[in-house]
Amino acid sequence: MFRPLNYTTSALALAAGLTAAALPAAAQTATPLPPIQVETVGDMALPPTEATVFAPELYRKRAGATDSTSLIQDVPGVDFYTGGGVSALPTIHGLGDDRIKITVDGMQLTSACPNHMNPALSYIDPSRISVLDVWTGLSPVSAGGDNIGGSIVVKSLPPVFAPAGKAFHTEGQVSAFYRSVNDGFGTSAALTAANETFSLGYNGSLVKGRDYYAGGEDHKAVHATLYESRNHAVTLAARSERHLVALQGGVQQIPKEGFANQRMDLTGNIGRFVNGRWEGEFDWGKVEAKAYWQLVQHSMDMIAGEKPGTMPMKTKGTDLGYSVKAEIPAFKTHTFRIGNELHSFRLDDWWPPVKGSAMMAPDSFKNINDGRRDRIGTFVEWENKWTPEWTTQLGLRNDTVIMNTGNVNSYGCGAMMCGTEDAAAAAFNSRDRSRVDYNFDMTALVRFEPTTQSTNELGYARKSRSPSLYERYSWGVNSMDAYMNNWFGDANGYVGDMNLKPEVAHTVSASIGLHDAAKSDWSAKVTPYATYVVDYIGVNYDSVVTSSNSAFPLLRLANHDALLYGVDVSGSTTLLKDESYGKVRLWGVLGWVHGETVNTGKSLYHMMPINAKTTLEHSIGGWRSALELALVGAKSQVDNLRREPKTPGYALLNIRSGYDWESVSLNLGIDNLFDKRYYHPLGGVDYADWRYNNQAGQVGALPAPGRSFNAGVTVKF
Repeated sequence: MFRPLNYTTSALALAAGLTAAALPAAAQTATPLPPIQVETVGDMALPPTEATVFAPELYRKRAGATDSTSLIQDVPGVDFYTGGGVSALPTIHGLGDDRIKITVDGMQLTSACPNHMNPALSYIDPSRISVLDVWTGLSPVSAGGDNIGGSIVVKSLPPVFAPAGKAFHTEGQVSAFYRSVNDGFGTSAALTAANETFSLGYNGSLVKGRDYYAGGEDHKAVHATLYESRNHAVTLAARSERHLVALQGGVQQIPKEGFANQRMDLTGNIGRFVNGRWEGEFDWGKVEAKAYWQLVQHSMDMIAGEKPGTMPMKTKGTDLGYSVKAEIPAFKTHTFRIGNELHSFRLDDWWPPVKGSAMMAPDSFKNINDGRRDRIGTFVEWENKWTPEWTTQLGLRNDTVIMNTGNVNSYGCGAMMCGTEDAAAAAFNSRDRSRVDYNFDMTALVRFEPTTQSTNELGYARKSRSPSLYERYSWGVNSMDAYMNNWFGDANGYVGDMNLKPEVAHTVSASIGLHDAAKSDWSAKVTPYATYVVDYIGVNYDSVVTSSNSAFPLLRLANHDALLYGVDVSGSTTLLKDESYGKVRLWGVLGWVHGETVNTGKSLYHMMPINAKTTLEHSIGGWRSALELALVGAKSQVDNLRREPKTPGYALLNIRSGYDWESVSLNLGIDNLFDKRYYHPLGGVDYADWRYNNQAGQVGALPAPGRSFNAGVTVKF
């Protein structure tokens, strides 16, 4: 299956500079319990090497992580907004959060929170991930609609069946890790019982950490960064020669999670899901059908001792959907893909009254009441390899998005305290709130491989995304109401607009790649890109809502045209391959992106400055070691409208090493070796510290973690 090399990357392979054989279509066969696998989705930006050598390194990266987003941070063009301990938000080429299509085992999971504290990747622990694919630009229409920034596809560990001739098989593994920067620790377990036809598996994990310490001599504690997360999943699967049926159910509990760059903290999140799929192979092609349901009950307040005050907030969200896809080879060189999918999201967001409060009682404040967002999409994709040198892909897609919401109300605290709220609620309730968007996507790609050492691509995509429920229906215009609707980490207040138009992005991208004939010893690739977004959802000042002189302005969401452009560079080379001294490999990535509002030329919010990472890896026998240097430039282009802080440039050095026995893996490492005080450019503001210090002075940028000594161990049985 052709996938665009510069737009489709297997993130975990990039992290180690390798690719491995894809998982079998039906399932993974037992013995041993599979280490993390990497799905091949086209030629890699960093060419493949021996998968058996570097797969343990990928496993170590997964086993010691608390946030699944961290597994893709080495992919060119990918960065992340700092969130809680398990809830960072990925961004691709300057477009993040709801602008990226993220699926977890085929489920599209929506943030059921006005601060987006429970994004899709927070619902799967890194220890459970088997395959993680990232399209960093011109994602094919078959990868999903309702996005303009790319796609992330997450697949959990596949069901394990007994090998042929064995009546019954059991296996398992347990892992544990520790991080000194926040006394963080985690444990996970995977257990399987199976025969050749049926498989029953369990995966569970617990991660927990205190407030982390920033780098520097003072070892400042960064308030509201503690977290705890528990995940449990059970998988029942059955297979025949050409078919696989799997049913998975699970629950996630997050008792607490601090958000230093938000006014609120997470004080409870329970997610329950059921997910079923069927994969079948026929003489004429392949079919995959999935259906899923997830219920999330979410609560927020200020964690005691981290931020003063009390303001309970509750949300209840339900995701329900299905997808059916078919891949049909035809006429030797042609492949057709067709599909249909439905995603339905329901949301209630209310703020219970606070006993004894004059402003937050006696009623519950209804922020989103019976919010509904239904999307039905259909696509067709045609791929053809015209000659050994030329391959094309053309895709068309339509997504219809239907949205509505019920009536809302304020706390009901009387005309003196809640008069403005009551008037805003009445105006909101009097309007027709139903909206229907008819969105159209197209992707056209061409790959040219003139020699065995050159792979080049050129492509265009038209992608569209409808506003979220919060973007269209957040209605509170008082400062307290608006400040609670913030998923940007800047502590400002946001008011929605039900007349927002869908975003439409036009992207052009090219890629020039050179590599050795076997794609195993060296490579270099440059990918420039440009995206023009019609009706980009940004912000305006509103004289009714706020003064431009406010320390934390209240902003109204509004459509603007925007332009983003940049370049990704990646490369790798094998420096040494010797039986006596092992293998030494050097790889690196560099990214730069610029985004601006077309009519003003002002910088878009959360644009990552120029950044690079290079890693020197050595492996011999069971030993795997790496020395990693990360360089990030100063962030001087900021969104002044949102009071976005500037951040200085920095350099970080990380080291890690590990040894693998037959059934035991031991991993050691040090992050931020020289204990550098630095500020991640997309970290937002340190609102928790500002509140902790009695709101003294101007709020500053959020410090990143200091030096951390890390250790992990995995035992298989």
